[in-house]
Amino acid sequence: MDFRYISRRHWLRKSSFSLGSIAFPWLLGHDGLLAENAKTGPLKPELNPISHNLNPKTPPANPKARAMISMYMLGGPSQIDLFDPKPELVRLNGQQFKGNLKFDNAAQASREIMGPGWKFSRHGQSGMEISELLPHLGTIADEITLIRSMRTSSNNHVPSNFALTTGKPVHGRPVLGSWLLKALGSETQDLPAYIALTDPRGLPQEGSENWSQGKLPAIYQGTVVRPTDPRIFNLNAAPHLKGIPQKAQLDFLEKFNRMHLQNHPNETELEARLASYGLAARMQESAKEAFDISGESAAIKAMYGIDNKRTSDYGTRCLISRRLVERGVRFVQIFCAGQNWDHHGSIKTSLPDRCGEIDQPATALIKDLKQRGLLDSTIVHWGGEMGRLPVIQFRNGLSDRNAVGRDHNTYGFSQWVAGGGFRKGYTHGLTDEFSHHAIDGIVNHYDWLATILHLFGLNHKELKFRSGPRDIRLVEESHARVVHELLS
Repeated sequence: MDFRYISRRHWLRKSSFSLGSIAFPWLLGHDGLLAENAKTGPLKPELNPISHNLNPKTPPANPKARAMISMYMLGGPSQIDLFDPKPELVRLNGQQFKGNLKFDNAAQASREIMGPGWKFSRHGQSGMEISELLPHLGTIADEITLIRSMRTSSNNHVPSNFALTTGKPVHGRPVLGSWLLKALGSETQDLPAYIALTDPRGLPQEGSENWSQGKLPAIYQGTVVRPTDPRIFNLNAAPHLKGIPQKAQLDFLEKFNRMHLQNHPNETELEARLASYGLAARMQESAKEAFDISGESAAIKAMYGIDNKRTSDYGTRCLISRRLVERGVRFVQIFCAGQNWDHHGSIKTSLPDRCGEIDQPATALIKDLKQRGLLDSTIVHWGGEMGRLPVIQFRNGLSDRNAVGRDHNTYGFSQWVAGGGFRKGYTHGLTDEFSHHAIDGIVNHYDWLATILHLFGLNHKELKFRSGPRDIRLVEESHARVVHELLS
């Protein structure tokens, strides 16, 4: 094509962005972001006046928590079968549900009531009712707060997950861990401040979105480590670089990186890369030690179930989590594979399998933190992004009770939490007689996030970051509240 004779119409048709090529510069100009707008004054290189780093920062209020471990059960554990006993469901089992139901999968829906498949019993001095599927959790009932009135009202996995972790049911926003890093920095400079521990069977649904910094500077993103040993590759320097040669090489590289960064202010990817180079060097010793559980006693390993094939993996990750917060890591999240708590079918066999993998390790984590004096300053969270409905969902048209499951329910579900300023031996909130809708003590996703920030000494109304023409916040609802009833 001879571009000397190309017509305006032809150029627009062939352009990569078509009319967007014209509209995009106009929109930039409209927002005052084009270079030519500098005629009225120099462009300010920093959108935020505070330098972005992971140095420890003092929160504005007195914090109860300094670290958090989140055991995230993507898929939606059934509160009906685990945490929220309802005698009415037992009485009406097999009958038709006469109220309103919100189905995610209407094609497989039914209105036949399915009561809990397992028995509940009371535990501890608190008398907390917990399913027989979680016998170990029952032994620490007096250490936890059980919330039975969680709600996101986003009736699918992705939006409900993002609502609980980023504040809104949409992609692209910073997760809770990244906000904590921005506000508080890190108590260790030798390990990543925010670590995601993934399942050997695969990444969680939405992958790296679960530890994304969104529009925050890249230095605040989470660090995902390998699910099996070695957790981090290439921690050992090559033999010919060990010692003084490696230090000289890193110092030389840092000098050039600093010069480059000075010439490109506000380039957060450069800031993050520079920080990661320094961290990588320091991690050569600290990370190997933190992730190595071989020095733990046989009694500790047995407590976490590491000597049992069924619990070994999750137990190892729980033990590593304790070792990480013990060494100053701010936020650790333990993920399952995909959304393997999503029991649309075969709940009779799948739910016991999932519980059998995590019950002992999760309980051991609480006991271990407590005996080391770490529980009071560490929030430990267990829960998913939703619960389940009180009626049968058919799987491929089967009516066999061993093949069916439950559909989504984000209007009233359960999770538990311990340490870091939460009450002990306390059951909060209430759902209706069918465990469908939260009706008392409701904890919306934004209330939950506001409460977590409060325990870290942060105000959810004031924690913000300037992104383009507006501020973004983890909690943007003006009516969000700190749920003081949950706090000690």
